[in-house]
Amino acid sequence: MSHSSHLLDVQQLKTYFYLFDGVARAVDDVSFYLDRGEVLGVVGESGCGKSVTAQSIMRLIPDPPGRILSGRITFDGLDLVQLSMEQMRGIRGKRIAMIFQEPMTSLNPVFTVGDQVAEMFRLHEHCSRHESLERAVEMLARVQVPAPEKRVHEYPHQLSGGMRQRVMIAMALACQPQILIADEPTTALDVTVQAQILDLMTRLKHEIDTAIMMITHDLGVIAEMARRVVVMYAGKVVEEADTASIFNHPRHPYTRGLLKSMPRIGDRAEKKRRRLSEIQGMVPGLLALPEGCRFHPRCPDAMAVCRRQLPALELLEPHHKVRCWLYLSA
Repeated sequence: MSHSSHLLDVQQLKTYFYLFDGVARAVDDVSFYLDRGEVLGVVGESGCGKSVTAQSIMRLIPDPPGRILSGRITFDGLDLVQLSMEQMRGIRGKRIAMIFQEPMTSLNPVFTVGDQVAEMFRLHEHCSRHESLERAVEMLARVQVPAPEKRVHEYPHQLSGGMRQRVMIAMALACQPQILIADEPTTALDVTVQAQILDLMTRLKHEIDTAIMMITHDLGVIAEMARRVVVMYAGKVVEEADTASIFNHPRHPYTRGLLKSMPRIGDRAEKKRRRLSEIQGMVPGLLALPEGCRFHPRCPDAMAVCRRQLPALELLEPHHKVRCWLYLSA
């Protein structure tokens, strides 16, 4: 047992993948927390470690080649890293649930969606087959799937992308988990359906008081939903603050770059159309991470010390942390 005032407290988590070509440090000394009922945004480009962090919390890292090397993941007083797989099965889906990025790879194509939602009730609440299916219909209705009595007998390929994502949300929230991890839940959907899914998640969060860890590269989603934001780059947390501070006073050059690349609509004070900028270069490969600050090859503010030494994640002001030599003394 561990004691923490937070519902989820991740401390110095390291998840590495041992490959033929070397060791990929996908999550490298990552710390953050999630409080009861809050929405935490985790943002960054593809390859920065967001999804591996989520899979580490769920204990879904394939071993081999992956392994949680060290660190603590404290959930409601339990260190998830120390639990057996059998103990984790009692938590996964019931107390901590996850919505994956692409429902067609997560839903089983040979079972009806009703059977897949009903399985959550059979597995975690030991309901009969008949009762489980009835509750599956209720859950599909709750996530606004039209004609749920009919949809429970349909297969994933018979549903639209938006409907499949609603089924995933129904499965994730079936047992009213304390934490919902949403990994890019709207990426493959058009903008209208995206808005509907986000509204649905917000409504259900208030109904059952679930804390949400929202993983995305879309800062618009973060602005709409999150109370706090963690920015990740190349396996490291580079900035953490409340949402207003991240958007109005970003400190790390990477965070500023992400914000400058985000389109904005209807700024009347801006006479000229603002040109979107891009962050030069690519996220480094995890097998060939640069020395020093991992962002320095792409950073417009890089200094000599950035190339030599990795900065620590320091608290600049209350509730605002940043990993950058611009604010630290070497």
